[in-house]
Amino acid sequence: MKKLLFLILISFGISTISNAQKGWEAGGWLGVSHYFGDLNTNYRISDLGPALGAFGRYNFNNRVALRLGATYARVAADDKDSDNSFEQARNLHFRSNIFDLNSQFEFNFLPYNHGSRDEFFTPYLFAGFNVYNFNPQALFNDEWIDLQPLGTEGQFRGEEYYSTQGGIAYGGGFKISLSYEWAIEFELSARHLFNDFLDDVSGVYPDFDDLESLRGETSVLLSDRSVELVPDELESPIGEAGRQRGNSNDNDRYATFGVSVVYYFGGIVCPY
Repeated sequence: MKKLLFLILISFGISTISNAQKGWEAGGWLGVSHYFGDLNTNYRISDLGPALGAFGRYNFNNRVALRLGATYARVAADDKDSDNSFEQARNLHFRSNIFDLNSQFEFNFLPYNHGSRDEFFTPYLFAGFNVYNFNPQALFNDEWIDLQPLGTEGQFRGEEYYSTQGGIAYGGGFKISLSYEWAIEFELSARHLFNDFLDDVSGVYPDFDDLESLRGETSVLLSDRSVELVPDELESPIGEAGRQRGNSNDNDRYATFGVSVVYYFGGIVCPY
């Protein structure tokens, strides 16, 4: 990640002397999203969700641009889909809507000029930062329940994780200019998050007596859902105070893939 940021910053400095095609672009995209984390440790692709977004981009020249964007994505995962026996017994699942604001520097591998017959396409990379809001939920008694207020890992009241967090946004794609004004882009974008609670799973099981007295019975039932497999599949629940529930050393991530339609406004001409 550091190497990618360094490459883009160095390229920005070098490319300022290249032939410039300054100007603004705006675009929108549709695609799919996917989550990787404590409920998807083997990187399976089984719970694709919808994703869409909009962005504005300022081209400093035909190599480097700054982009500001907004993204919506829905992610989900279920332990039932895992090949890991512990995760199957853990029996957790979640879904979450994500609203994301992001800012990235973008670098074109090839000179890219709108409407050009020779320089009308290029692969590109980008890196920057994002701020996102999320709300993990689980299905319980045919109702989707918000998990953050329940403190399922024993958080004290007022010490729950924040539902607005930050991360690193990075990825790459391929852009094609169809005319001077219009272009199409194919892009894979990822987010490495600064927290590990996108799925409401991170650390260890809490003391359930303390959790029930603090939060109530529903919090206990949604903290350890292995009880739902007893006695059909498990002899006893796996949840006990201090036992691993997730991996707090590996923060969650999600990715989107989308196809964009982009309109180029051109440079602003100064009057003489």
